[in-house]
Amino acid sequence: MTASPRYKRILLKISGEALRGDAPFGIDGEAVHRLAGEIAEVHDQGVEVCAVVGGGNIFRGSSDAGGMERATADYIGMLATVMNAVAMQHALERLGKATRVLSALPIAPVCEPYIRRRGQRHLEKGRIVLFAGGTGNPFFTTDTAAALRAAEMGCDALLKGTKVDGVYAADPEVVAGAERFERLSYLEVLSKDLKAMDASAISLARENDIPIVVFSIREKGGLAAVLAGDGPFTVISD
Repeated sequence: MTASPRYKRILLKISGEALRGDAPFGIDGEAVHRLAGEIAEVHDQGVEVCAVVGGGNIFRGSSDAGGMERATADYIGMLATVMNAVAMQHALERLGKATRVLSALPIAPVCEPYIRRRGQRHLEKGRIVLFAGGTGNPFFTTDTAAALRAAEMGCDALLKGTKVDGVYAADPEVVAGAERFERLSYLEVLSKDLKAMDASAISLARENDIPIVVFSIREKGGLAAVLAGDGPFTVISD
C-alpha cells in the first residue's frame, strides 16, 4: 500500500459466492485463504476490520427455497452465513489474526452471540470481527445486515466486494459497454434502481452518513488498493 488508509474502521461485505471459488457451490479453501489474506493485509496497516459474509454459496433463500415459505428459507440462509464466517475465522487465525464470530442467531458452542458493545470492544482490542446470522430476522438481506452493523460499530465506510469493479448501469457481463459510475449519491442509486445494494441497506447507510465503496474482491490486493484510494471503484455518498 503506497498511501495511508483512508478509513480507520471499515465493514467489509463479501458475498457468499466469493468463498466458493470456481466451484458451483460450497466453500473453497483456496478462495477463503485468499480473502483472508486480503483482510489481513489491511489489518496489518492498522485498519480496524469487521465483516459480513453472505451465504449464497450454500443456500439462497430467494432461489433455493423450492416452495418453502420465505421466513423458513431465510433462516436457513442465516445458518449458511454462520458456516461461512467460521470458515473465514479459521483462515484468518491461520494467518495469526485474532478473530471473533458474533452471530445474531445464538449458537453458543460455535460462536459468540451478537452484542453491540462486545463487537465494539473486540475491534478496540485489535481483533477482526465477523458478523454472522444476518440481522437475526427473516425478510432482510445480508446487505441490510452489513449496513446495520456498520452503523452500530461506528464504521467510517462500508466496502462491498463484488465480482465487478464498481457500480454499472447494467450488468457488464451481460451488456457490453454498460456505463460505469465513479461516484453516486444514495438517492441516485435508489431512483435509478441500480443493483449496488438493496434499498434498505442504501437507506440505512444514508441515514447514518456511511459511504459505500463498491469494488472487485476478485483482484489481488484490491481491498488494500481501495483503502489507499487507488484502483477502480465506485463511491456512494451524499
